[in-house]
Amino acid sequence: MAHGVTAAAGAVVWRAGALAVVHRPRYDDWTLPKGKLDPGETIAQAAVREVDEETGHQVVLGRHLNTVRYPVRGSQKRVDYFAATVTGGAFHPNEEVDELRWLTVAQAREILSYPQDRTVLDEFSRLPTETTSLLLVRHAKAGKREDWMGPDDERPLAPAGHRQAGALRRMLPLFGVDRVYSAPLVRCEATVAGVAADLDRTVVPEPQLTEKAFAADPAGARHRLVEIVAQGGVPAVCSQGGVIPEVIAALARDSGLELPKVQAKKGSLWVLTFVHDGPRLVAADYVPTPLPKP
Repeated sequence: MAHGVTAAAGAVVWRAGALAVVHRPRYDDWTLPKGKLDPGETIAQAAVREVDEETGHQVVLGRHLNTVRYPVRGSQKRVDYFAATVTGGAFHPNEEVDELRWLTVAQAREILSYPQDRTVLDEFSRLPTETTSLLLVRHAKAGKREDWMGPDDERPLAPAGHRQAGALRRMLPLFGVDRVYSAPLVRCEATVAGVAADLDRTVVPEPQLTEKAFAADPAGARHRLVEIVAQGGVPAVCSQGGVIPEVIAALARDSGLELPKVQAKKGSLWVLTFVHDGPRLVAADYVPTPLPKP
């Protein structure tokens, strides 16, 4: 009987029509880059770090692919895989990996040692490799409405909200965020202000993405998000709980994408993946909180 679960993360690392497959001399196997989470890490942080350590390449993450589970020496191992695009670096043999090969999906399927790795490739191959992401963030925790004497639009983040904003500041760059938008409320702008500052950019106000504006014109908010996606790059957009679930559900319906119930807890985010014909939503991954588990 297995006792406990070891959490790990990895990626299908993609570059110029080929993906990275690594050989580990300790096990004499061919596999996808992956490794265990360090204490305090999120799965996204671990995936980027492990790819760097095993392959020498820096990547930005895309959509979540699979969660693979299998027994290892009396315990259960859980590995979360992402799609990832190379942004730099070079491979050098190291203690964990002595060889890296860049292969097509078909070639990788032949060489991989484990069937669970091939299931990850199946999911990776299901969609085009050329996609774009938008990270849709719900603002972090703010002070209670009844305790705030000023206008509600000016209600600031609570201490817990500042911690969530700090975690988002560390997480969003892992997905290659290059510009930042926000509903023009203090709590929304403060949630992503650190991300914008690190990019040396300002937060672009988006009045159509407030709850009030959305209630008056739901289609306008949805169309504005699609316009932001169509500009290219990887935008982060911060909005409110009365906007995010309905906008995502509508985009999914428009694209024929089936999703479970769409939720949006404070400080959470959705990684929305689009293909360029439209653009059209093809995947949506929910991160309940960027804070690592204790």
